[in-house]
Order: sequence, then structure tokens, then C-alpha cells
Amino acid sequence: MEIKQIKAAIEAILFTMGEAVELDRLSAALGHDKDTVKKIIHTMMDDYRSEERGIHIIELEDSYQMCTKTELYDSLIRITHVPKKHVLTDVLLETLSIIAYKQPITRIEIEAIRGVKSDHAVNKLIEYNLVGEIGRMDAPGRPILFGTTEEFLRSFGIHSLEDLPIITSDKVEDFKLEAEEEVQLKLDI
Repeated sequence: MEIKQIKAAIEAILFTMGEAVELDRLSAALGHDKDTVKKIIHTMMDDYRSEERGIHIIELEDSYQMCTKTELYDSLIRITHVPKKHVLTDVLLETLSIIAYKQPITRIEIEAIRGVKSDHAVNKLIEYNLVGEIGRMDAPGRPILFGTTEEFLRSFGIHSLEDLPIITSDKVEDFKLEAEEEVQLKLDI
């Protein structure tokens, strides 16, 4: 292997691993002795320092890691703190609606209303910080009670749960008819 190829391989390994890699492992992967690999890495470290690059290689005891240069942290923080847009599928919206209107509610109660297991949906809503654990029910097994979060209010542009639309018995009947029609359409297909 030429020096350029060894440098490229070191760069690829350190980038891919994302953590410190011991000199022994690097030497074994490259098929060269530790002294040669160490000299090449130190040359690369000097190259990264002298060039206007966003990354550099640091030495941690007898290991090496590719890292972002500390002077660029402000730029990184601005991009990492951009809120992620989460996709709320019909299943997630249905589960979120149940939690919003029935909170505090247990997972078993959610599943009884939906008629299907809801572990994935509840976990996704927790991951999106729209739902959270708000306590435990005083019952055998002390099941977790779920409720909406401040992020839920912020995301849907409401100030409090009192701002949720009121569901009248007429609307419930309309929803039931829509659901039955939807099921019938799927059966016809």
C-alpha cells in the first residue's frame, strides 16, 4: 500500500468508528507495524492542523480518534438544535388523540379503546416528546399513566388541554360511520 492509500484507510477507519481506535487495531487492519502507522497518523495530524479543515485527529493514550475542531462547536450547536420534524401517521395521531382526551391513561386502556396493541405508537410519541409518563396508577402492578407534554401543546398551538376541540355525541357517531365506511371500502378492495 502506498502512503496515500494508508492515509485514506486510516481516515476511513477513524471516521467510521466514531470513537478512539487503538494503535494495535489500526496496525493489524492496515498490515503495517505500529511505528509506521503512528508516524503516518502524526503526519496526518499535522496536515489537519495546518489546513483549514473542520476535523482533526486526537491522540488518547495509545488510541486515535477523528473529531470536530472545538472552534467549530458554535456552528454545530446551531444545526443540532434545529427541531426535527416528526411524521405523525394515522396510528400515532389516533393514539395521541386518545391520550390527550383520556389522560391520565394506561397503555392497557389505550389498547382497549384502539382494539390493537399500542406499544410502538406510545413509544414513538414518547420519543417525539408529545407524550410522557405522568405517574403510576394505584392498582396491582402499578401501571404507568401517560399524558401529554408541554411539547404537545407547543406543537399543536394550544395553550392548555381545555383548548382541545370538544367532541360531542354527534361527532362520535360521525366518526363511527366514517370508520365503518372505511372498513367496508377496504373489504371491497
